[in-house]
Amino acid sequence: MNWAESKMGDRPIYQPGASSVEGLPTALQMFHNHPPVMAMPHWHAQVEVNYIIRGSVHYRMNDHAIQLNAGDMCLFWGGQPHQMDDSSDDSIYAGAHLPLVHFFRMRLPESVPSQLMQGATLVTSATDAADKENFARWYSYARSGDPVKAEHAVNELLLRIERVGFEPYKMMPDCRAHSSGEQSSQQSSRVVARMCDFIAGNFLHDIDSVNIATSAGVHPKYAMNVFKKSTGMTLNNYVSLLRLSYAQAMLLRDGANVLQVAMDSGFGSLSAFNKSFRNIAGMSPSDFRRDMRSGGQLSSASSGMQNLP
Repeated sequence: MNWAESKMGDRPIYQPGASSVEGLPTALQMFHNHPPVMAMPHWHAQVEVNYIIRGSVHYRMNDHAIQLNAGDMCLFWGGQPHQMDDSSDDSIYAGAHLPLVHFFRMRLPESVPSQLMQGATLVTSATDAADKENFARWYSYARSGDPVKAEHAVNELLLRIERVGFEPYKMMPDCRAHSSGEQSSQQSSRVVARMCDFIAGNFLHDIDSVNIATSAGVHPKYAMNVFKKSTGMTLNNYVSLLRLSYAQAMLLRDGANVLQVAMDSGFGSLSAFNKSFRNIAGMSPSDFRRDMRSGGQLSSASSGMQNLP
């Protein structure tokens, strides 16, 4: 990833749009580095897994905060605005951004996907020395340029995340421990994965629930119900989030025109784009671009995190 070089005090910070995670919302990407603190909350249309190799980090989520130390691992939905507002000088973390099409192919305890989609964070300390070695290898494979190695890394990572369900973990802000006795609905997950697959390839075009349901071979009403139950979002919300994540990166390009970004991101009008962007970012696209180009400082309108409706 390419990190912004602006400073928060004397520390390097990450600015939204400085990497490709926002601009490529359907890509699975892995990382292994020192995590700079974030200039402001950001969002992206992938589930994020973080494994803390060394040091500590602190996240401010939509309605809770978490402190992670070496050996901790967490999983959360990146579509909820979030901000890493502190990381120790010696911190190293690794992990990945998982598009929903991968996430819903995993066999996790039944309650986990819906809780994550609604803003909870899964945290576990049930890790070991093998995780440190594996995350480094997966990152190396993903960057090797060899598609077979990259696919192997993804498959191993997904299996590792599934293993979370066999060991103690907690959901935050609900901190009750869970066991591994639950089984996910494989049929529902397969349907959701097929819909996510179609959306990933077509979100910049004019698509609706009928198109999406047809791609998965189900009735539109069933498609809307199962997607809402699995993710806590409507199909329209998810399509909008992919478009907004893509637009977030485009806005920071030199010479970007807000109207053109709205059209290129799949929104049918500037008013629809402004409304959707404000719902999640708490500010207009123009204000977002201005604030980030002036050094990444939050305007008064963006001091609170927002949710998709």
